[in-house]
Amino acid sequence: MKSFCKNLQAVVSLSAALVAVAVPVALPGLAHAEEISVTQWGTSLYGLPYAIAIEQGYFKKAGVDITGILTSGGGGTTVRNILASKLPYGEVAVSAALAAQRQGLDVVIVNTGTRSVAEASAVTMPNSPVKSIADLAGKKVAITSPKGVSEMLLLMALKAKGVDAAQVQRVASGGYINGLTMLEQGSVAAAVLIEPLSIVRKDKYRTVYSAGEVLQPMTTSVGITTRAYAKAHPETIRAIIEGRQQGVRAVYRDPAAAAKLLESSFKLSPEVAREAVDNMVRARMWSEGDFDQAELDRMTDGLKLIGEIKDNVEWDKLIDSSMLPPSIKIKSKL
Repeated sequence: MKSFCKNLQAVVSLSAALVAVAVPVALPGLAHAEEISVTQWGTSLYGLPYAIAIEQGYFKKAGVDITGILTSGGGGTTVRNILASKLPYGEVAVSAALAAQRQGLDVVIVNTGTRSVAEASAVTMPNSPVKSIADLAGKKVAITSPKGVSEMLLLMALKAKGVDAAQVQRVASGGYINGLTMLEQGSVAAAVLIEPLSIVRKDKYRTVYSAGEVLQPMTTSVGITTRAYAKAHPETIRAIIEGRQQGVRAVYRDPAAAAKLLESSFKLSPEVAREAVDNMVRARMWSEGDFDQAELDRMTDGLKLIGEIKDNVEWDKLIDSSMLPPSIKIKSKL
């Protein structure tokens, strides 16, 4: 199967080089039918269940012919791509869904995507005196951008360990690679990182903390559509959620096969691909689609820390769980 994702350079550039315009990527061997959008498709592990669902034909079996994924840099770009699509469904960061709602856009959350921050970490140089989160007090830490996910997770980790965030200077690097350069040059004491880059370069740095070991599970991405489309085509949305669910189950059932697909798609070594998948399987990164109130609220708490939102989110006004397949609906805690 031909690679439908970017090469490793795009993976490790992440925030610094995410594409700005949606590009349709279709798998070979299937007639072009419908496309959906997935945040940071080809640059993170969010979309692995979709890749498997397409390759294994799970979407078709569920009743919808998804043959391609629109890739974008996340946030508002992904939301705009979704709203402009013939089939307006996609997976976006929770913050992007909430921002769309505040802007008065016609969006509704229909399923949970990912529920773990296990792919995030902070690293330092091997000979650094920084041994723990507490040691970051009085130091500079490279984040990718202000009010971004990397800053949010850093602030949440500091709070969880009782470290005053005011004592830690956050330096916006513009990207993960840039942050590592700053770390190597001694401009910062630590830098945030994300998989699979953290695995590829694990011999060069020492991990200060892994977010998944410090923070509890939280909803990090969600599936959205427009209220108008959900009302007119609920069976299509249900089929997409069900096809993705089967992709999630396939990852957990056979991580080795999922790693092989990730290996070919991301141009990773077999060892790196398997470690990345195993890490996310261990953390149960991918939700089958069910909602969990506690995990949603933990994301709300994080977004408050970076000033993205001020008040509690009335999830019942933004979520429509009616299109969850029966096997998923019974698991929801909302």
